[in-house]
Amino acid sequence: MQHDRLTHLENLIARNQCHFHKIGKALKEIRDSRLYKLILFETFEAYTKARWDMGKSNAYRLIQAYQVVNNLRVTSRLSPIGDILPGNESQVRPLVKLDPVEQRKVWKNFLNTGMEITTPNIKKFIAGCKTSAKGTPVVDLTDQISREYMDAVWVMLEQVRIAQNDHWQKTSRQAGLLWNRVIQEKILSKESGNGRG
Repeated sequence: MQHDRLTHLENLIARNQCHFHKIGKALKEIRDSRLYKLILFETFEAYTKARWDMGKSNAYRLIQAYQVVNNLRVTSRLSPIGDILPGNESQVRPLVKLDPVEQRKVWKNFLNTGMEITTPNIKKFIAGCKTSAKGTPVVDLTDQISREYMDAVWVMLEQVRIAQNDHWQKTSRQAGLLWNRVIQEKILSKESGNGRG
């Protein structure tokens, strides 16, 4: 009976080389149930090397990838985003270091950005994520700001610096704060998002 299970799992691996998470699931069960001992391998690592020409780190990465994808499926079932999951093991790798709750939150937030699902984009997004005092992720999206916008912001910041240095003699601090609020409201308004503002 266990031999049949091992044969089934090995066939699953052979048929699904492109389905990394299914391979990881099969490898995890073979490892956890020690099914490799049925065909006289002493260790899981020896089994994966001899049977699949797969190094230890690759086998464990596939197992971790399966665990992350399985965790993300919880999000995709509960989310209007649908069943959008990483397409390969390298896209999952940056998520492995996060705990399961963070994995789901970061993946959902990544999908909400509309960025193309690529390993570099996922890595960049995770590297830019910081947690605010409220526990919500704050994302560094400065690479998505036009050069012209950045130039305008720097000019404005320089004017604020000048006003601070002359102790708000020519421009009052309250006026600076008012304009800061006006800019924030303009950015947040729906009209400016539609190009009318």
